[in-house]
Amino acid sequence: MAQLFDVVVIGAGPGGYIAAIRAAQLGFQVACIDEWTNAAGGPAPGGTCTNVGCIPSKALLQSSEHYEHAAHHFADHGIGVKGLTMDVAAMIGRKDAVVKQNNDGILYLFKKNKVTFFHGRGSFVGTVDNGFEVAVSGKQNETLKTRHVIVATGSSARPLPQVPFDEVNVLSNDGALRVGAVPKRLGVIGSGVIGLEMGSVWRRLGAEVTVLEGLPTFLGAVDQQIAKEAHKAFTKQGLQIELGVKVGEIKNTKKGVTIAYDDAKGAAQTLAVDKLIVSIGRVPNTQGLNAEAVGLKLDERGAIVVDDNCRASVAGIWAVGDVVRGPMLAHKAEEEGVAVAERIAGQHGHVDFNLIPWVIYTSPEIAWVGKTEQQLKADGVAFKAGTFPFLANGRARALGDTTGMVKMLADATTDEILGVHVVGPMASELIAEACVAMAFKASSEDIARICHAHPSLSESTKEAALAVDKRTLNF
Repeated sequence: MAQLFDVVVIGAGPGGYIAAIRAAQLGFQVACIDEWTNAAGGPAPGGTCTNVGCIPSKALLQSSEHYEHAAHHFADHGIGVKGLTMDVAAMIGRKDAVVKQNNDGILYLFKKNKVTFFHGRGSFVGTVDNGFEVAVSGKQNETLKTRHVIVATGSSARPLPQVPFDEVNVLSNDGALRVGAVPKRLGVIGSGVIGLEMGSVWRRLGAEVTVLEGLPTFLGAVDQQIAKEAHKAFTKQGLQIELGVKVGEIKNTKKGVTIAYDDAKGAAQTLAVDKLIVSIGRVPNTQGLNAEAVGLKLDERGAIVVDDNCRASVAGIWAVGDVVRGPMLAHKAEEEGVAVAERIAGQHGHVDFNLIPWVIYTSPEIAWVGKTEQQLKADGVAFKAGTFPFLANGRARALGDTTGMVKMLADATTDEILGVHVVGPMASELIAEACVAMAFKASSEDIARICHAHPSLSESTKEAALAVDKRTLNF
């Protein structure tokens, strides 16, 4: 006999597990289905973010950054290191332990909030009176009946058409996180978040890293003043970044991978590497969902078509996160998950897509929220800009990391903050102040008048706000 629930969530990534917990908090009987499996065959909720994305990549970035500091920067602090080594297996083991802690934490949260968890693949069976029938295919097959379904099945790495992922030589984000030894030569196709972060990890540990990007500009979605600063820093570190390339034939052999490409001038080039990371975007996971069984509409990319409130084409079905339109970011999925649960409860769930922060966890970190300078110019919006370099910040000097700046853009007439962009130390943390300020329609004058602790990196945000009015105090 089918088990009855008010809400069934398919997928336990950031959007799915958060939606399930919030729905349970609102008094619904909730089930969550997820098929991620750990090495022991047990459940591993958390989706791409926890298992092969956000969490493990940050663990490796942290480990590799420690190594780079020990190898190149400890001497500046009077710390001598002899016989420095890198145990890649131990680094990967620590990463796996961090992932498991997060997996176990989600299972604990399900238990705490009385969410029934099913380990297996969820798919639609069909419609039933006042709802839907959902199948769970796993070690134990189940059938669930529910009034509402929230689809949060995430996305997968997009492969190159001419060469599939083998996760040995040609790597997606998954394989890039499981490399067993530092490759001598590493190629990266695509200079997006995954490519830059994973390229940074292995560059720090000694790999020669070459990034091939098809677009003529570096980080085209980023404010170009910030992107140029980042490009300069990455190049100085040793990342070889080639823009405007056209990738041709790729050969994957036991000895490695050879990439033929035309450079920005049209000259034929060849790159031979031990490993190749392909980071050219992601595709929604809707295969196997059996969407046709309930008449669920998909777009040309395979994403679920939803309205502004995440309602799908069939009443009672909702979708959030990477499987719908919008940026493929874990925190965007979480916000949508909360909003959908509240809308099911008759509340007014809210997501402001203009205030979703973006972060690239390289060193220097890059973070931004709101409009870029090039967007404001294209839209014909009159604005004022203020920048402040970390070179003039006391805390950054003490840290020994003065690369980058904070940039603030404000409306030329009202002074409302329209965008904040950071490249430099702890940019991922500094951007939170900008998000709060913009959510409350703050002006640059508001930030300039607020007392910030000294010495702190956040003073650079205050100084950038002062710079909007051309009255910085420390530069």
